[in-house]
Amino acid sequence: MKRIGLIISVLAITLVGQAQQDAMFTHYSFNTLAVNSGYAGSRNALTVTGLHRSQWVSFPGAPITQTLTVHGPVYNEKLGIGFSIINDKIGPIRSTGVNIDLAYKLRLGNGKLAFGLKGGLNVQSRRLGSEVDVNNTADQVFQADVQSDLLPNFGFGLYYSTDNFYVGASAPRLLENDFYNNIFTGLSRERRHYYLIGGAVFSVNQKKTIKFRPTAFLKITEAAPLTFDFTGVFFFDDRFWLGTMWRTTDAIGVLSGVNLGRQFSLGYSFDWSYANTTGTYNTGSHELMLRYDFIYTRKKRVLSPRYF
Repeated sequence: MKRIGLIISVLAITLVGQAQQDAMFTHYSFNTLAVNSGYAGSRNALTVTGLHRSQWVSFPGAPITQTLTVHGPVYNEKLGIGFSIINDKIGPIRSTGVNIDLAYKLRLGNGKLAFGLKGGLNVQSRRLGSEVDVNNTADQVFQADVQSDLLPNFGFGLYYSTDNFYVGASAPRLLENDFYNNIFTGLSRERRHYYLIGGAVFSVNQKKTIKFRPTAFLKITEAAPLTFDFTGVFFFDDRFWLGTMWRTTDAIGVLSGVNLGRQFSLGYSFDWSYANTTGTYNTGSHELMLRYDFIYTRKKRVLSPRYF
């Protein structure tokens, strides 16, 4: 167990310091504000979304992530304002980020083009003294319990959407902050993340009681493999949904959920890392999603279901 704990610590610091640092979600299409600041206010309601992800359950030191986003339109829906907080824990490393998003929207064709800006702070702490079991307790590397860094963040996003289609490009982490770690000498550095997203919705039958929503998510990060997520979800009577996902070189999974009325949604997903060696030692990854739309339009109701 001590050896596993030490391996997790080294891997966590290496991944956070050198490769892909932003948390991943199977519910990425339900959590778009965390990916693209241009999404702020796009649902024409004050939308609150909470997500919890437990990755590689039963594997020591596996990632656990929570995120909360709040956003809505202002100034005749030409502007969107959002707030997000994300808490990510990998082994002895915890990262908590707080961001504010601002989006300006222009009418373009049958849809809207939004220009988004993101700004915030990220607090990263490493608990090497209390959360890592080592054979040599006198090792100075693990003497200090908590080491912290306060890191600024800045990003941008472009988001175009219609009632049946959306596409976006973003870089939510532009600043490559330097920070020290206590296992490796020298500096580690945050890496920029570039995201491309897209999706659409189609009616499957003439009565339009069954709809299909394919979505895609491309992640580009220096020093990390190119990652592509594809998700296909079927909606039944605009109330229930069921679908599947595939993440290249990593995982496959399923999603399901229910719309409880026009305002409240509940979703669950499970994915398994078929291509990762950790898949042998864990029971998969689980996510729970909750979303509520506070409707404050003049008509006090949603005119049509929102699929994005």
